[in-house]
Amino acid sequence: MKDLREISLFENLDDKQIELLSSFAKKRKYEKDSILFYEKEKPSSLILLIDGVLKVYKTDPKNNEIIMHRFLPVSLVAEMAILENIPYPASAAFETAGTVIEINYERFKKEFFHNPEIALIFFKSLSKKIKYLEDVIALNIVLDSTARLAKFLCDARVELTTLKHYDLAKHLHMTPETLSRTFKKLVVLDLIEKELKGYKVKNREGLKVLFE
Repeated sequence: MKDLREISLFENLDDKQIELLSSFAKKRKYEKDSILFYEKEKPSSLILLIDGVLKVYKTDPKNNEIIMHRFLPVSLVAEMAILENIPYPASAAFETAGTVIEINYERFKKEFFHNPEIALIFFKSLSKKIKYLEDVIALNIVLDSTARLAKFLCDARVELTTLKHYDLAKHLHMTPETLSRTFKKLVVLDLIEKELKGYKVKNREGLKVLFE
């Protein structure tokens, strides 16, 4: 599989190892809004997102989506579930068209888990998710709406800054009305300015003061 040779996670594997890995890996394409997996499903494959934006979410008793994380390429997705042999703790759906590589876990474990470089890949991926969880806790428990938006504007990658207003409000766990008021507040404080297609950061250090 050509894609595997171009993915940094596997850049240290030799041609024979890539060929072996390709023999039990499948590339799958998904349309926008397609479900990748549902909460409580039992995983059978390692999932590697190589294209698109994937949201992982839970649904509350009122059927509202609570977005836990957005994955961008290239990322391992929900690897903890298959490593621990537990059901998926949340559901996942594509916010854009996307592509994943599904790797048979049992074969992968047998052929590659003795390789320390592969083990390091999983360690780094899980470490990133722990850091993200820490950020989510800070974002939703410690910070108020103003600090929350300020931190997002300072930290967000380009792909997330293209979120629509409603989706950004969901991402920051606030109502669209609160998000609009908060944007206006930051404009008044001269920290950001309104543009035709969104907002531009004018004073990054000033934004940092709001959440650090």
